[in-house]
Amino acid sequence: MAEKTQKINQRKKDRVKEIKDFISGAKDIIFTDYRGMSVPQLTDLRTKLGDEESIFKVIKNSYSKIAFQELELPVEEEFLIGPTALTLIKKDAGPVAKILLNCTKDMTLAVKGGIIDGRIFDKDEITALSKLPGRDELYASLLGSLNAPATNLVLVLNAVATKLVRTLQAVADKKKNE
Repeated sequence: MAEKTQKINQRKKDRVKEIKDFISGAKDIIFTDYRGMSVPQLTDLRTKLGDEESIFKVIKNSYSKIAFQELELPVEEEFLIGPTALTLIKKDAGPVAKILLNCTKDMTLAVKGGIIDGRIFDKDEITALSKLPGRDELYASLLGSLNAPATNLVLVLNAVATKLVRTLQAVADKKKNE
């Protein structure tokens, strides 16, 4: 029996390698359906996502499937059906999810799901993630909570000194009038 071999185009291999580099450089990934979006809308979306250090990339589904398999990353088959764009996130996924979901209100963009911290998220979980405060907001809140007791102590100690000064000034004013 003759062995059947398949010749794979070098250009396709290079494209899959390029996609693997993109995917492996991302911390998290959100899959979207961009069908019906105009070029100015895509440009605007890419600009907004660029501010959050994220890349919005349209990639052929068959290449994406091969790249995810070779990287041994979990991915739902339904994420790679139809026109699919990957949002490759390098920082925090919350603000990026918020941008994408805000764009679904104004544009024909639809969020399919994502891979966040190595776990598959469906559309509803991505929506819930977008409503959570971002990492920077949480740090600010934590620092404010940690700083509050010291601030209150300073205010109380300052109030005692201020009250003493006011009392002494009132006594001085009273003696001056007598």
